[in-house]
Amino acid sequence: MLLIHRFMRRLPAAILIMIWCSPAILAQRTVKVTGQYTYHAPDNVTLEQAKATALDRAKIQAIADEFGTVVSQTNATRITNSDSGSSSVDFLSVGGSEVKGEWIETISQPRFDISYQDGMLIVSCSVSGKIRELSTDRVEFSARILRNGTTDRFESSDFRSGDDLYLSFTSPVSGYIAVYLTDDSGQAYCLLPYRAQPGEAYRVEANSRYLLFSTAEAPEAERHIVDEYVMTASRTTEHNMIHIIFSPNPFTKAVDARADHALPRELPTADFQKWMARARTRDPRMTTTQIPITISKH
Repeated sequence: MLLIHRFMRRLPAAILIMIWCSPAILAQRTVKVTGQYTYHAPDNVTLEQAKATALDRAKIQAIADEFGTVVSQTNATRITNSDSGSSSVDFLSVGGSEVKGEWIETISQPRFDISYQDGMLIVSCSVSGKIRELSTDRVEFSARILRNGTTDRFESSDFRSGDDLYLSFTSPVSGYIAVYLTDDSGQAYCLLPYRAQPGEAYRVEANSRYLLFSTAEAPEAERHIVDEYVMTASRTTEHNMIHIIFSPNPFTKAVDARADHALPRELPTADFQKWMARARTRDPRMTTTQIPITISKH
C-alpha cells in the first residue's frame, strides 16, 4: 500500500421508487457501449502509463461515438499602437472539443493487446461499460493534488516515498465531497471524510479554497479530526488513483471497514467502483474526477 498516516506505520501491501424526478434526470440517457483505441506510446512512457492512456482514450472514443462531441472556438484580436503611429494586429484562435457524455461504470475487464513496431510500444485497448449524457446541472470544480506544499504551485502527480500529500479544492457552488485512493493491491481507501467524522461526505462552501489533509491549514474547530498522509512505496514505482467525488446534494460514503484503528477505512476496489456507479446513477449532478499519481521508492 502506498499511503500511511503521518504518525503511524505503513499500510499493508432493489427496487427504487422515484417519488419525484426532475427534467434533467428524465433527459439523460444511459447506454452500454464498447470502446476501442490504439495508443502509440512515446519513448518516455512506461507500459503501465501507456495502458492507462489507452484505456482512458477507449472510454472517450466510446462516448464520442455514442453521444458526439462539442467543438468550441474562441477568437481574440489585440491591436497595439506604437509611438510612431503604426499599429499591429494580433489574432488568437483557441479551439477544442469535449465529449457530450461521461463514463459511469466498467462492466467487463479491459482487454489489452501489446506489441512493438520499430521499437515503439503500441497498446490497443477494448473496454465495455455504461455511459450517460452529460447533465446540464453538472458542476465543474477545481481539484489539485499537491506534493510537499500547501499552495497550488506544488501541484504534482509524481511522488517519492516519504512525500506529503495534500488536496486543494474549490467549487463554484456549495456541496459535499468525498476522496478515495485506489492502489495496485485492489483496495480503496477513504481519505475523506476523515476517520473521526461520520459517514456523510465532507461539506464545502461555494467559492472557498479548501486545503485538505493539513492540520495547520484546517479550520481551528476541525484540526482535531484531520488526517495527514505520507506516500510510501514498497516497489520501485507504484501507481495509484485519487478519486474526487462532488455533488451539491448530500451523500454518504461507501460501506467500508477499519482494518487498523489508526489507518484509513478501506474496502475492495471492485466494491468501491460499484458504489460509485450506483451513486452517480442516482444523482445526475454528481461529478467525479480521477487523478493518477505515481510513487517512486527512491
